[in-house]
Amino acid sequence: MKASKLLIALSILYSTLLFSEEPLEGFISENKNEQFRYDYEKNEAESSKLRDSWIAPLNLNYNYSKSNPYSQQQTSKNASIKMDQPIFQSGGIYYGIKFAQASKIYSDYSVDVAKRKLVKDAVSLLMQIKQIDLKISKQKLQIENSEINLAQKREDYLNGQLDSGFLDSAIIDRNIVIQALYDLQTNKERLISKFNAISDLKHEEAFVPTLKLLTQEQFLQNNIVLGMSEGEIVRNRYAQDVRVAKYLPKVNLTAGYNWDKSDTQYQFGANEKDYYNIGFKVTLPIDINSFRDVESAKIDYFKSQLVAEDRKRELVAIFEQVMQNIDNFEKKKQLSVENRDIYERLLEDTNDLFTAGYKTKYDVELLQNSVEIQKSDVEIYEIDKQLELLTLYEMYKDD
Repeated sequence: MKASKLLIALSILYSTLLFSEEPLEGFISENKNEQFRYDYEKNEAESSKLRDSWIAPLNLNYNYSKSNPYSQQQTSKNASIKMDQPIFQSGGIYYGIKFAQASKIYSDYSVDVAKRKLVKDAVSLLMQIKQIDLKISKQKLQIENSEINLAQKREDYLNGQLDSGFLDSAIIDRNIVIQALYDLQTNKERLISKFNAISDLKHEEAFVPTLKLLTQEQFLQNNIVLGMSEGEIVRNRYAQDVRVAKYLPKVNLTAGYNWDKSDTQYQFGANEKDYYNIGFKVTLPIDINSFRDVESAKIDYFKSQLVAEDRKRELVAIFEQVMQNIDNFEKKKQLSVENRDIYERLLEDTNDLFTAGYKTKYDVELLQNSVEIQKSDVEIYEIDKQLELLTLYEMYKDD
């Protein structure tokens, strides 16, 4: 009864999961969505086949032969319909149906985990593209600062206030930040290429979802990886019952209808007859390996329980690590906010000094760029937090 209730609960959770996943399908290409639909349809077909496997086939036979022994022409015809249908298997039929249902839920979870992984990859790539755009803008500001620094060093060198070593260093610094920009642009194209391989969306127009913080309780209660593990427990539980029933008494209903017709060259009229038979048979297999077979099924069941507990522990560790990473990014973000505020105050004071003739235009531009760089850092760290949350949402289903 407990396993049956859990099976029903898993069915409800899985239906909810499909409903909540509907908007996410847009992030991956129609071709890949179609592949996943085929996977679900195959699971349905395999489950139906397994569910009805206890129904025995009707065997239809027809024979026709012709011969001429002793120079006499003879023909014979025979047709039959035979049935050997199990009607009682010591619970094996019931548990077999339950096993088929549990297998479908487990298989659907397996497909859904793969689908979520692909959706997560698509959203992650979108976030990274958005983030790298911010990094490119930030890098351009750093290039502007390096050019301002180079211009200042050039003026100081020409005025005899610096030696050539400082000028060479400023040129090298400028080249480094320009090369870093080229690397960022190359990485962006690489990300776009990966995104285009799994999605039909245009990255410039695609909506990037904003993910909210989850509690550990929410993450574990609505976790498809745990759902799959629990589905495996239920499946193995019914598999154990099916295995036990295989070695218990079984009753089959047997029935058949036969028709025979034969004639020879010298026979007047054909010899034709038909008859039927109906009955039942009881079988009790005695197998030396029955105990080992059942014990093997029990081991699978007990192991799946331990695997589920172990997986839950791993998920707790993942959640705690993600929360720690998010906390670190939040600290970095707050530091950038503080730096931005400092630069903004300095910029305000420098503007006043520039107006009074005590500071140069270079000083103002350097501080303006520094303010914008800190603003970019704030957004970059916020996307880092979203990427961390995406690790959780890959396994999370919203009821």
